[in-house]
Amino acid sequence: MAYALLCMPSFATKTADQWPDGKEMSEWFRQADSVNVKNLGKAYLITDYGVVNDGQLHTTEMQVLIDKVASEGGGVVVVPEGIYKTGALFFKQGVHLHLYEGAILMGSNDPSDYPLVETRIEGESCLYFSALINADGLDGFTISGKGVIDGNGTTFWKHFWERRKWNPQCTNKDEQRPRLIYVSNCKNVQIEGVKLQNSAFWTTHIYNSENIKLLRLHIYSPVQPVKAPSTDAIDLDVVKNVLVRNCYMSVNDDAIAIKGGKGPYADYWRNPYPDIDIHQFPEMIGSGGNENILIEDCEYGFCHGCLTLGSESVYNHNIVLRRIKVTEANNLLWLKMRPDTPQTYEYVTVEDIVGNAKNFILVAPWKQFYDLKGRESMPMSYCSHITMRNITFDCDVFFNVKKQDDQYRLSNFTFKNLSIQALNIEFNREFIENFTVKNVKAKKKQ
Repeated sequence: MAYALLCMPSFATKTADQWPDGKEMSEWFRQADSVNVKNLGKAYLITDYGVVNDGQLHTTEMQVLIDKVASEGGGVVVVPEGIYKTGALFFKQGVHLHLYEGAILMGSNDPSDYPLVETRIEGESCLYFSALINADGLDGFTISGKGVIDGNGTTFWKHFWERRKWNPQCTNKDEQRPRLIYVSNCKNVQIEGVKLQNSAFWTTHIYNSENIKLLRLHIYSPVQPVKAPSTDAIDLDVVKNVLVRNCYMSVNDDAIAIKGGKGPYADYWRNPYPDIDIHQFPEMIGSGGNENILIEDCEYGFCHGCLTLGSESVYNHNIVLRRIKVTEANNLLWLKMRPDTPQTYEYVTVEDIVGNAKNFILVAPWKQFYDLKGRESMPMSYCSHITMRNITFDCDVFFNVKKQDDQYRLSNFTFKNLSIQALNIEFNREFIENFTVKNVKAKKKQ
């Protein structure tokens, strides 16, 4: 018998501004004002400094301009209407980027235009290509406007898939590709309004930074005719205080992935191992946790995961995904559990959602590049205080949770006010310790 779907709250309705652990959200999370470029200093129009809309590469002229702006006390690098091609750019303190409507900052498709640098990739610090836009150690950096930053990734994608044909085990480190935006060791960053598209690799990667706002962004990479491999929309990697609001995301991988590190001793930063010299494991240095991440009022097109914790992630606390619309996703909430990494995912809330995906929730081991690095015992991981509520959803599988007691423990889950239509509506409460289920209606699709 059919039943009435739950009345969903308006997307304009505000829920109580508390974190899942009960602490109050600061006023900072309620403020989403646009960047006022007039308050950022002198505007430097790139066409006044030798950057021409001629299809040629102008990396040198762009970098000279950025350095000039920094030397003169800061200001705004302005991209006017037109297509301007460049390789990797490295922003300096006090220098901002603004793109007019109709402006396209186009990345080079030649890997040699992205210098190899010590950076952070897939939970490890290593030598890898720089991004198109790089900001390191800055306070107050902004990207704004109505223009486009385009990674021009098609050539990189084709090379990746050709390498995969030759070597099915080819990884992102075997076929290196530049990210679109990489922000590291920064604070008080705002990226807003622009279109971020066709990244060769991850689109927006934020590492070891705090007080980050990503507002009104349109982030896109294609699924066809050439799949854009690993073009995550937003990767949050050792961050504190992040607001993602009013963004559209449709990419050929996870929309928002929470990262932070991997390896059998990746939690050393929280719990030092007295008998372990962490310098024996340099790939684990730089790992850390993520705290206070609010994602709200967004719309999702195709993606692998709307909110994914992992696959390289150590500690996540106070993560909220709310008031979103989903179409074509593979997973609404995906908890990737690495058997070679001690993980703690806690106080995660997914609420006020409408849409569809293949899996409503997926919790399963993730064994890609499994390596205990000589550790004799597999580290235990924990997921607790996971809440999913006020959701009307259509999916293939409602409860895709794999029981793995020797690897991870699941506890204190809450499912409340759920209206689900699925091909598979079964769920086993015994998999989770202290599983609260209230007003959950699941209808089997024919």
